[in-house]
Amino acid sequence: MKNFQQALVAVVLAVFSTLSLAADGPPVTVVIPDLPANQEMLILEINLEPGQESSPHRHTAHVFVYVLEGKVNMQVAGEEMVTLSPGEMFYENPGNIHTVSQNASDTETAKFLVHMLRTTGTPVSVPVE
Repeated sequence: MKNFQQALVAVVLAVFSTLSLAADGPPVTVVIPDLPANQEMLILEINLEPGQESSPHRHTAHVFVYVLEGKVNMQVAGEEMVTLSPGEMFYENPGNIHTVSQNASDTETAKFLVHMLRTTGTPVSVPVE
């Protein structure tokens, strides 16, 4: 499983590194390895209005966040909060408690992509009490 995780991280990084090239140049083809049984890749676009934030939650998935516009504050329990700018990435291990996910600006919208490798049919997120 460790080799698969390393391969997945390499593929995600390759995709992210080619995003700006794909917009201005020829199409980019990335070969993705077969996913293990019952696994799927879910991709979401999240838009946060100025000052908007989510409630604490967890994902039962590997989560890769890639910022497209604005600045976003991210934190998982036990780690320091980070502020991400366009082109920067954040990773969450399955089960981490995502304590902070907020737009760092009170005046501009923030937009980011969330790539989740998860077991098919599991919820996108689970609230934390």
